Amino acid sequence: MAAKKNVVKRVTNSKKVQPKYKRIVLKLSGESLQGPQGFGIHGETVQAIARELKDVHALGVQVAIMVGGGNIFRGGRQKGFEIERATGDYMGMLATVINALALQDALEKEGVHTRVQSAIAMNEVAEPFIRRRAMRHLEKERIVIFAAGTGNPYFSTDTAAALRAMEMKADVILKATRVDGIYDADPERVVDAKFFAQITYRDVLHQNLKVMDATAISLCMDNGMPIVVFNMNQHGNIKRVVLGERVGSTVSPA
Repeated sequence: MAAKKNVVKRVTNSKKVQPKYKRIVLKLSGESLQGPQGFGIHGETVQAIARELKDVHALGVQVAIMVGGGNIFRGGRQKGFEIERATGDYMGMLATVINALALQDALEKEGVHTRVQSAIAMNEVAEPFIRRRAMRHLEKERIVIFAAGTGNPYFSTDTAAALRAMEMKADVILKATRVDGIYDADPERVVDAKFFAQITYRDVLHQNLKVMDATAISLCMDNGMPIVVFNMNQHGNIKRVVLGERVGSTVSPA
């Protein structure tokens, strides 16, 4: 009898766990999709990300994703390849579309309905970005994947993620990285780099911390949009952040 009571109690407690955020924009870098091979798209890695996103979606959280393209082409910052900046940025935008389609395929194999919206018109493979339509997709419990950044050169996908977060009236931006959060130096190179569990937008800008580019941080600061930076390589971290656990670093007003 006591065992049955314990089971009931555990079930009851599990029902009380509610997500801290109801609508999120996840900034997913292209490098997150390349896995151990170090380039391109690694199928098992993409499928693992899709399964994790499915778990988050099952909590009732509305999920939008801004995907990068650095695993294929890094736009005007491509080393050893002399190319005009705007042209390079457009090439990088097209790379994000490839990643978005790969992620869409993986999610739908997990039974999650998705829509890809591109800031560059390509009607045969993706919807054009329309703010009200994207919000309607979220309300209908579809995951929306944003591709092609803002559709303009000289703007990073970090800035695009911040812009879409404002447009979607998201509760938070989740910035997926390969380290545990924000440090005052690269923790992969500097052993005693200082970790920030909490930091303000102004401190990020003043200390020139490589969280997101200055345009994205300024946009979030002007609109009070919190940013949570966390390690994507640790399975389950997206769900932990959404549930309000102390994971990674948070950028917020003072």
